Amino acid sequence: MTDDPSRREVLKAAVALGGASALSACLDIQGGDDGTPTPVPTGGGPDSLPRRQFAWNERIRHDEHGNDLLPTHQTLWYLSVPGDGPPDADTREAVESALATLDRAYERSNEGLIYSIGYSPAYFARFDESLPEGLDLPRPRRLSSFEQPTLDEQDALLHLASDRADALLEAEQALRGEVDTANGVDVETALTDALDLDDRRTGFVGPGLPRQKAEDTDLNGVPADNPIPEASPLFMGFAAGFQRNQATEDYVTIQEGPFAGGTTKHVANVRQRLDDWYGEQDFDQRVTEMFSPQHAEQGLVEGVGDNLGDDSGIDQFLDTVVEDAKEFGRVGHAQKAARANRDSEGNVRLLRRHFESTDDDDASLHFPSLQRGITAFEEVRTAMNGEDVTQATPAVRQRVNNGILEYIFVRNRGNFLVPPSDLRALPTPTGDAAE
Repeated sequence: MTDDPSRREVLKAAVALGGASALSACLDIQGGDDGTPTPVPTGGGPDSLPRRQFAWNERIRHDEHGNDLLPTHQTLWYLSVPGDGPPDADTREAVESALATLDRAYERSNEGLIYSIGYSPAYFARFDESLPEGLDLPRPRRLSSFEQPTLDEQDALLHLASDRADALLEAEQALRGEVDTANGVDVETALTDALDLDDRRTGFVGPGLPRQKAEDTDLNGVPADNPIPEASPLFMGFAAGFQRNQATEDYVTIQEGPFAGGTTKHVANVRQRLDDWYGEQDFDQRVTEMFSPQHAEQGLVEGVGDNLGDDSGIDQFLDTVVEDAKEFGRVGHAQKAARANRDSEGNVRLLRRHFESTDDDDASLHFPSLQRGITAFEEVRTAMNGEDVTQATPAVRQRVNNGILEYIFVRNRGNFLVPPSDLRALPTPTGDAAE
């Protein structure tokens, strides 16, 4: 099976479009050398699921350094429960039935389908009962003085991902009730019969995809000459998600209470404006503002940063943020944020799973972050604002010379609880699930 850029671009565009015609386009090219579609592996049903919905790392690809390679194609479904008050038993049963179809139809892997569903504070507010004391799930809010995001307070978020665009699109059709079978498995219940789909957002990640999309599309936010490096998996030109700079799945798992085995999830959508990023900054300046001034000074980053292996090396520069800003007149995004992204024992607190998007023809970033409690994310985001640095030197202002803040604009923020698998179908705040 070939994997040329034009083929990958068609598949990515199909996921963004969605629907039957997009699935047909995928099936036309998602096959072996003889033109026969490569079978999608089937799943083992709900009983085969791990307790932790978000435990993806053992079911996806990894590079030669052990870094996790997220599935290429991803969609986010923002869903609402019709009416007021808590959902009834029939609605909960319908949700479980729709999700169970996916479990039977697709192997839980990057070659099949990986997904998780989470619930917002607004969803739990439908109930008279409260969430367990100590479960850290506040309503979303703005996290800097200069952002004005739309707050996502839909009831639920379904996150689907696969390296197989055809599997992802067919799964979505099954969830909408548009097909009778999914990968040979009967579709008994449509998710949209129980929940309203308020918004569908799409994305992708992988070397070459951002440049190819900018090449083929009049994409807002990317310079016309398309300076995105071919090897980059992200629009800003550098690799990310280094294994040793990520929290482990164990670390972000809720340990106690009825939702033990779950986690919390913050998802932001960030619009990118990269004309100045590429037009006014040279390579060393981009390295400075993405990583740290010392990364540029010492020549630590080559190309898109693959030479860094499984560790960006940022931890050695966390105590010199203010000093670096005074000396170099700039400060790095990674070194600012990482100051709050380590606990007292040096463990990384957040597990980030971000991917790019071209929804609405804008270069943008979906930024899911997993952590035991939302406060951890908010503390890291506050550190990223770098307000202490702006007070230390006039060279660094709130959005100038202050990491990547000059080039990103937050459009959406939402907070969700991702419960363990046995509580995934519209749980109550006390941890009950549909039988």
